[in-house]
Amino acid sequence: MKIYGRLLAASMLLNAALVPACAQENLKLAVGQRGNWDTSIAHLGEKAGIFKKHGIELEIVYTSGSGETLQPVIAGSADLGFAVGTQGAMAAYAKGAPVRIIGAEATGAADYWYAKATSPIKTIKDTDGHTIAFSTQGSSTQSIVRAFIDEFKLTAKPVATGNPSATLTAVMTDQVDVGWASPPFGLKEQEAGQIRVVAKADQSALVRGQTIRVIVANAQSLANKKDAIDRFMTAYRETIDYMYSDNPQVLKDYAAFVQVPEATARRVRDEYFPKSLVDPDAIKGVEAVMNEAVTLKFLNAPLTPQQLAELIQIPPRKR
Repeated sequence: MKIYGRLLAASMLLNAALVPACAQENLKLAVGQRGNWDTSIAHLGEKAGIFKKHGIELEIVYTSGSGETLQPVIAGSADLGFAVGTQGAMAAYAKGAPVRIIGAEATGAADYWYAKATSPIKTIKDTDGHTIAFSTQGSSTQSIVRAFIDEFKLTAKPVATGNPSATLTAVMTDQVDVGWASPPFGLKEQEAGQIRVVAKADQSALVRGQTIRVIVANAQSLANKKDAIDRFMTAYRETIDYMYSDNPQVLKDYAAFVQVPEATARRVRDEYFPKSLVDPDAIKGVEAVMNEAVTLKFLNAPLTPQQLAELIQIPPRKR
């Protein structure tokens, strides 16, 4: 009986230990542009144990941009997609793709465009007849480049170059004239005098005060895993608060993640990414974004109020 009692107690302890692990629900994430401050939220929250605390286990795959991020979400191989261009998400939905917007990913942008220091290109208006980079088809960087061309009446040729690292290589080897990046990428090259900034995203009216990138969910995942996705968004918001707190660990973790000094990590957060930029709770400038999407031929016509209500389903913040 004593042996039986010990075995029973051991079994109960083992079951108690296993319950939290079993209760963790897995969500598969496709995240554009690994290493940007705004695309590191899931990584930093997972590192800090915030998602685990809310019963969420993350499986993260990084992509080179919005187009690559949307594909697995549409196919259902990823539950959620991050840093998807708002116009691209709207266009996919309008074509019948099973995508829903569950949060803002970036309102405004820290993206910038640059040329080699030896290039004659000094401003965006000097790009006529030259090539100018964006990440992937349907991305926010493509929308911004097309908006630059439209707003400044340019004859520049847009070219998809992938992520910032690949783009920097293309610029430095003269495969493309103007590259794109988002801090911390390119800061070292700027300080070394190898590249010069020729345009910033907020020079376009498309960007100022508008949500240019969103968080999307596969429609079936949203229906079948609603509780888990609600808990994910609670953890996501909590992670943002942590990222802008005085806790020094977050900058240590981000610096290690992108392999930069902690001083650079702090500069990226404090100079380029105000907390308002990553606020997920509102999609801002919807009408203006839609009108621009029609002008740039992402949409044939603005979405109706009924379509917007179905497309945008942000889980409410829990008080």
